[in-house]
Amino acid sequence: MSFNSPFTGNVIQPTDVSFREITLSANTQLAWPINGNVDGDYAARIMQVTADAASLELWMPPANQTSVGTDALIRNVGSETFEVKDYTGDSSICTILAGESKYIYITDNPDEYGTWGIIAFGVGSSNADAVTLAGYGLKAIGTTLNQSSPVNLFSNDYTALDADRASLYVWTGGAGTLTLPLGSNVGNDWFMQVRNSGTGLLTVDCQSTDTFNGSGSVDLQQSDSCFIACAGGQFYSVGLGKNTQFNFSQFTKQVTSGTYTLTSSEASNVIQKYTGTLTGNVIIIVPPTVQVYYIQNATDGTVANYTVTISTNTGGGDATIDSNQQATLICDSSNLVNANTTLAGSTSIGLINGSVSSPALYFSAEPTTGVYRAGNGQWDVSILGVNRLAVTASGTSVTGNSAATGTGNFIGGVFGGTF
Repeated sequence: MSFNSPFTGNVIQPTDVSFREITLSANTQLAWPINGNVDGDYAARIMQVTADAASLELWMPPANQTSVGTDALIRNVGSETFEVKDYTGDSSICTILAGESKYIYITDNPDEYGTWGIIAFGVGSSNADAVTLAGYGLKAIGTTLNQSSPVNLFSNDYTALDADRASLYVWTGGAGTLTLPLGSNVGNDWFMQVRNSGTGLLTVDCQSTDTFNGSGSVDLQQSDSCFIACAGGQFYSVGLGKNTQFNFSQFTKQVTSGTYTLTSSEASNVIQKYTGTLTGNVIIIVPPTVQVYYIQNATDGTVANYTVTISTNTGGGDATIDSNQQATLICDSSNLVNANTTLAGSTSIGLINGSVSSPALYFSAEPTTGVYRAGNGQWDVSILGVNRLAVTASGTSVTGNSAATGTGNFIGGVFGGTF
C-alpha cells in the first residue's frame, strides 16, 4: 500500500483530529487517521490518556506515513505512569508521569520508527516539568524541584568539575590533594563542600592564577570541613573554623624492633610513651599531618644502644630518640623537628639523671659520650659508655686508661696538693 498522493507524489497527510480521550488497558498501537478514516485507535493532535495499570505503553503510528513536523500533545490525566514509544514499541520516545504533559513531534522519518523531538509541558496547565528542569544540585521529587547534595567518598587525588556543583566530597585517605576547577570555567556562584575524614593532610589546590582564601592552596587538617564558593578567579571558604579546645591524652606502646604504623586513634594521642627491651632499632610511623608530639622513649636500648625513630614515611626529616630520652616533636605534615633544640627565655636547664650508658647530656653522633648524675652530690663524665670522671663534694676521681691499675696520662704534669 502506498501512502503517496498519485497527484503530487508527496506523503498523504493524515486527517487533523484535534482531540481524543484514550484509556489504556493494554499496550496500544495508534494509527494515522488517513483520508478521514477514524476507525480504531487513531492519533490526535491532543490526546488525554488514562492508564488502567502501571507500565503500559502507547505506540505512535509509522513516522514515514506522515511528514516531518507532525506533532501530538499527550497529557496523562490518570494516576499511573505510562510510556510513549515509536512504531511497534521498538524504542522509547518519552515517559509521562501522572499529571504531566509531553509535546512530541517528528524531526526525521526515513523509516517507520522515525526520530522524535520532545518538549516537556509540565504538570497540569502551567507547572514546569521537574525532571526536565533538575540540574546540578537539584533533584525532582514528584512534581517539585528539591535541593540535592550528593556525597562522594574519595581517597585518591581528584580535580573537581563543573558537575560537582553542590556536591560533598569526603576525604578518607592519608595525605592527598583536591584540585579546584578553573574559576573562569565554573563561574561566580559555583560551590562545593569538602570534609577531611582521612588520616592525613588534605591540600585544596587551585589552578593557574586562581586563589583560595587569597592563597594558591589551603590545607585542611583532620576533621576540618567547609563550603567552597567561587567568585570567578577567587575561591572562598565558609565555615572553615579551627578547634579552640585541645585535649592532651597519652598512650603507651610496647615495642621491640622493626616498624610500627600508628592507627589514627593511636596517633591522636600527643603524649606517647614507648617501652620494652629493644632487640633492634624501632621506627614509628605517624600520619602526615600538622601535629605536636611529646615522645618518651622509656625502652631499654641494651648494650647495642638501639633507638626509636619517629617518621611520617613521606621522605621528610625523621627524629631519632635514644633510650631513656624525651623529645618534643613538631610535624609539618612531612618533617619532624625536635623543638627541644632551642630553649628561649630559660635561665636554667634541668636534666634527667641519665646513666653511664645513656648520659643526660650527650652528642647526637655519639650518644654514649656526655655527662650524667650517678648519685647524690655527684657529677660524672661518660666516654663511650665508660665513666672517666666523677666529681663529688669530697673531690675528683679520674679513671685512667687501665681500669685495673687506675693509671692515667696527665699532660703537663700535676702540681700542688698531696699525692
